[in-house]
Amino acid sequence: MTSTSMSKGANLPVDAGSVHAVLGWSGASGAPDADASALLLGADGRVRDDGDFVFYNQPQHASGAVRHLGKREAAGVTTDTVEVDLRALEPGIERVVLCASADGGTFGELSGLTLRLLDAGTRSEVAYFEMEATSETAFIGGELYLRGGRWKFRAVGQGYASGLAGLATDFGISVDEETDAAVASPAGTPTAAPARGPASVPGSAPTRARASAPTHSPASAQPPNSASAPTRDPVAQPRTAPAAPTRPPRAPAAAPAPSQAPVPPSAAPPRLTKGEEHLPVDMRKRLSLRKEQVAVSLRKHGASGVRARVVLVLDASGSMSGLYTQGVVADVVERMAAVAAELDDDGVMQAWTFASQPARLPDLTLGELPEWLGLHVRVGELTLFRRKKPRKGLLPGQVDMRAVGIQNEEQKVIAEVRTYVREHPAADPTLVLFFSDGGVYRNREIERELLEAVEEPVFWQFVGLGRSNYGVLERFDQLPGRRVDNVGFFAVDDIGRLPDAELYDRLLSQFPSWVTAARQLGIV
Repeated sequence: MTSTSMSKGANLPVDAGSVHAVLGWSGASGAPDADASALLLGADGRVRDDGDFVFYNQPQHASGAVRHLGKREAAGVTTDTVEVDLRALEPGIERVVLCASADGGTFGELSGLTLRLLDAGTRSEVAYFEMEATSETAFIGGELYLRGGRWKFRAVGQGYASGLAGLATDFGISVDEETDAAVASPAGTPTAAPARGPASVPGSAPTRARASAPTHSPASAQPPNSASAPTRDPVAQPRTAPAAPTRPPRAPAAAPAPSQAPVPPSAAPPRLTKGEEHLPVDMRKRLSLRKEQVAVSLRKHGASGVRARVVLVLDASGSMSGLYTQGVVADVVERMAAVAAELDDDGVMQAWTFASQPARLPDLTLGELPEWLGLHVRVGELTLFRRKKPRKGLLPGQVDMRAVGIQNEEQKVIAEVRTYVREHPAADPTLVLFFSDGGVYRNREIERELLEAVEEPVFWQFVGLGRSNYGVLERFDQLPGRRVDNVGFFAVDDIGRLPDAELYDRLLSQFPSWVTAARQLGIV
């Protein structure tokens, strides 16, 4: 394959199925660093959501089609590479913009700034584009675009003086500059509309409304050395999350609980769980009714008196934003507290949140449920900025949700919970209540983790929030090679409308039979 030296604006067809876009430069001591990135765009020239931005803080697209491979240095030249598998791009993607940003200076301080396009299979060079820069802090080096059913490459060479934030805003990403403001927000407090709108970074959830038409201009149209992106049209600008309170927020007023099935008169009154007496009266009444309903569901399945350690896992990925905003996740946690209270009377439940990375949350102590909901029921965040120090304003025990991210990596949190159970053995089996809205794409890794967990005293109950792609979780019952079925799964369109009786019946339908089988096999 013959390499083509390209001039600005030139294009050529791309026959390779997968390519490497290699950003290259050299710089003297003290020169800025540079980072390659990619934006996946639809026919409207905009990202569909925050997942369509691949860069150092989010190195892989959910489809696996675009990956940030990282940097190498040789003979005084540094390279940063993005891989694009054109065959694996989703049908709605028509452009992949190949970007670069400077950290600690401008591109004018670097020499030999180039973009090379390589065939990922043969490593042969397809195109070579030498770029010129002055005061720019971000660049569009080139783009891969679909034309007449065929992929092509165009040399762009457009610079921005407003950095990666300015460039990203032009393609539908709403950027809030990093501040020292506190970031806690009460569970259920409206911080943004549901996801599938423009991406949000950092500290605010994705918004439903589309961003306004591009308002950032190339560097030539901006004052030199501009430190930040120009102000956007205030009419079209999405609202950002409110600043956090300086003390733990109160839990939101709960909506009326779904209808309760009548509890048989013969049912024994629920046990008083440690800390329950400290709850607000209305929450204590809801908890008491729900504990009774959990007991009824256990009796239906022949599991009266069964005990278990309960672990809660919450999906915090970007697509969950709307469920957090609407208070759905907070309500789920309150309803699961009744399960933990009935199965384990120590009044404590372990909890994890996850997206790109897992994070252990402080234990949920029943007597502190309102405060826990306000402090720890939070969606993940995407940030364009490298995290050089912890975010200021985090309240004690709060997780920096920038470290959690926005993508779906279920296998990581599964592995972390498994490690916790091994390192903290308990007399009773463990019931993991795992809530997610889907978007599962790490099927092999998830399958491996759960198959390896068969011999462990843990039952994994997955609950799908909405009808989405749950991958291997939906077909785990059919997987061979297991002595006992250690995984349950069901999905509901609107869990808030599901009566407690039905929710607990479905939630506990497989756990009792697993306990029996696991005891017979010596697993428990």
